[in-house]
Amino acid sequence: MKAAIIGSTGYGGAELIRLIQNHPFLEVGSLISTSRAGPVDKIYPHLSHLSSELQELDLDLLCENNDMVFLATPPGVSSQWTPLIAERGKIVIDLSGDFRLYPETYQAWYDKEPAPITWLKKAVYGLSEWFGRQVKDAQIISNPGCYPTAILLALLPLLQAKVLDISSIIIDAKSGVTGAGRGLQQGLLFTEVNENLRPYKVDGHQHIPEIERFASQVAGDSIYINFVPHLVPMNRGILVTIYAKLVKDCSNQVLKEIYQTIYEAAPFIRLCEGRWPETKHVQGSNYCDIAWHLNKRTGQVILLSAIDNLMKGAAGQAVQNANLRMGWPEETGLTFSPLFP
Repeated sequence: MKAAIIGSTGYGGAELIRLIQNHPFLEVGSLISTSRAGPVDKIYPHLSHLSSELQELDLDLLCENNDMVFLATPPGVSSQWTPLIAERGKIVIDLSGDFRLYPETYQAWYDKEPAPITWLKKAVYGLSEWFGRQVKDAQIISNPGCYPTAILLALLPLLQAKVLDISSIIIDAKSGVTGAGRGLQQGLLFTEVNENLRPYKVDGHQHIPEIERFASQVAGDSIYINFVPHLVPMNRGILVTIYAKLVKDCSNQVLKEIYQTIYEAAPFIRLCEGRWPETKHVQGSNYCDIAWHLNKRTGQVILLSAIDNLMKGAAGQAVQNANLRMGWPEETGLTFSPLFP
């Protein structure tokens, strides 16, 4: 199957090219960019072995020459293009936030015009380990955000088991610089980021309503979180630490059994025993490493998870969703080990 990538010049688009190029059932099709034209290796010299050309968006030509379309675009773009592509019968996997929220919530948090409600209702949230069954029948798959992926994968098992005080959830997250995209920003210059650690969007990150929506759905109750992200001077990776109080007597063994039961058949969830998750241990891979610790002195549980924000947090999970949608083995084209060192 030929897969088009709209937004090919961003970091997520470049990762999709890398993954699709090595996928046994997918082939790199049209590479669409609204900002650049010409050979792709002029933008990314590491792709100099490819002969692909960046093209302008022509919907008729795109749909004629491709079977599946990935959108790795900024907020507010997919909401316009996805309906036009989907109504031509193509499968769409959207890496932006345009199909993750209801219109009024999306507009409030992203300050963009939302997608048409008729198409929003057709979109399936592609957190693969939790909504994989729905993904198998979806025409529009809304790939989760990077922070929500790391947070929800660690949090949902205990919410489903109803062992957490849902009013007590505090989330601290740290991300590498690629999470901000490839656009030029003063705050992302080397001299601004290097030897520095800083919080941002303390007054409200746009991923908060996404986390709350799907955490509430699994918990069966309304959940509101305290979430503060931080920028770390590294290229890739997210490390999340979650604090919450318990409402039931639990031991570390009970928590372990909850995670093992839920993720027993999940090929990309690695439960850590005897070590804590680190971004280095998942770099370049589609794995999510999860650990937990019961602090008996305070009656709180501490959850930790690590992902590569460009892989499990973006392109890797998008390909995982493509596999689920097409009925291929979930791990197809994604079984390589993390990069180390």
